[in-house]
Amino acid sequence: MKFFLDTAIVDEVAEMVDTGLVDGVTTNPSLIAKTGADMRDTIAAMCALVDGPVSAEVTATEAQGMFDEGVHLRTIAENVCVKVPLTLEGLRATHMLSQAGHPVNVTLCFSSNQALLAAKAGASFVSPFIGRLDDIGLNGLDLISDIRQVYDNYPELETEILAASIRNVVHMRELALIGADVATLPAKVMKDMVKHPLTSSGLEGFLADWKATGQQIL
Repeated sequence: MKFFLDTAIVDEVAEMVDTGLVDGVTTNPSLIAKTGADMRDTIAAMCALVDGPVSAEVTATEAQGMFDEGVHLRTIAENVCVKVPLTLEGLRATHMLSQAGHPVNVTLCFSSNQALLAAKAGASFVSPFIGRLDDIGLNGLDLISDIRQVYDNYPELETEILAASIRNVVHMRELALIGADVATLPAKVMKDMVKHPLTSSGLEGFLADWKATGQQIL
């Protein structure tokens, strides 16, 4: 599974990238708006930090506008991936962009039917939002499972399942078991995945025993 950081904070990417765990980044207009930073500068800085795709989202709502914005976003860096919404106009733009050789992340997916359409349109990634489905009383992980089955039925579909709106480590465990291709997660959730009480207590015991020997490695 690939791990993308879901953030518009450049310092978060810089902090985590040297772990070797970060394969890419996803952003959106809401995340960038919260930082108050310049969008182009933010995307450029993130693209310089990671080798993998950095999703930058269009704000136009009709296909030609999405295409034009997507082509412009791609001038920021070679690893920009154009992010478009899963609307009919977004699917038109996906087809146009993919035919022109630009990678596309189709976002705001909430059904397996939508995911199938995104794949048919030529999306590199489709982003199902699991947390937002959980918020309305549905099981977002069921959607990932459904999309996985649909895509596996048709090996010619090359779109990767990019699970989004991840809230906790339970989501991550289940996504890995289902077989999501990519998970985009907040830095906090990535850090929480490291934690286990037995790891902490075990390390404390090892260090206490070593200190009692009076020895040093260096």
